[in-house]
Amino acid sequence: MKNIVQKVIIGLFAGIVSGLFSTGGGMIIVPALIYWLNMEDKKARGTSIFCILPMVVTSGIFYYQSNYIDWNISILCAIGGMIGGYIGAKVLKKIPVQYLKIVFTIFLLYASYKMIFR
Repeated sequence: MKNIVQKVIIGLFAGIVSGLFSTGGGMIIVPALIYWLNMEDKKARGTSIFCILPMVVTSGIFYYQSNYIDWNISILCAIGGMIGGYIGAKVLKKIPVQYLKIVFTIFLLYASYKMIFR
């Protein structure tokens, strides 16, 4: 039962962050699965990708209802995202976990810096 509650809490927190900031999967679910549920890194990434879809659909409905979607940009980005997601999933098999952690950390630091000092 405790394990079920932990998983629901992870999803709840990721969903709230997703709805507020349009992010949450990689930033919330992956670290939570790795460090709170002791899941293997690559499995955590795959699980997170699967969990993101319902959050995105749910948040997307509310963003759509509020007319916050630029359809021209979003369709082109979605096409690129599908291609990039395919490539990333293929490359994931070949990259050691330690390198993934370093690259992910650098990405988060860069994104944080840009958000603060933009």
